[in-house]
Amino acid sequence: MMICISGIPGTGKSTLADELKKRGYNIVRQNDTVKDFIVSDDEERDTKIIDEEKWVSSFKPFEGIIEGHLTHLLPCDLVVILRCRPDILKERLQHRGYSQEKVMENVEAEALDVSLIEALEYHEPCKILEIDTTNESVDIIATEIGDFMQGKIPPSHGKTDWSEYFGMII
Repeated sequence: MMICISGIPGTGKSTLADELKKRGYNIVRQNDTVKDFIVSDDEERDTKIIDEEKWVSSFKPFEGIIEGHLTHLLPCDLVVILRCRPDILKERLQHRGYSQEKVMENVEAEALDVSLIEALEYHEPCKILEIDTTNESVDIIATEIGDFMQGKIPPSHGKTDWSEYFGMII
């Protein structure tokens, strides 16, 4: 079974993957799989442009968990979308040293549910679990993901509503 952990940068994917690795799960990082599919550098947005279609079509599924902000595009058995309240996400991304433009691009994507909407375009709703990481410990979230993988908790999504934060992105 291949599980994808996705979400906007800053929602906790890498931190969570580190915890899941400590618990014995096989973890693959998206960034380790996309190097051959980088087509350009977008210096203005401070990001690399990936040929997503080629990456997805050549990706070899495996047993374990892959984490990264594009992994919901892959043919996963289960998808976990991590969410974070936009004001907290903004602080996290600023702390990373992202440019103001890059911070706001990601905060906007989070407020508008971009990762979840894309996941729903690629996967059946019964395969998706959305988790708000804003005020939850890594330990609790890792346990929740393990329970989801074992069928102990049902899929759930569409309950996160950041509409009250739209003012910070307009």
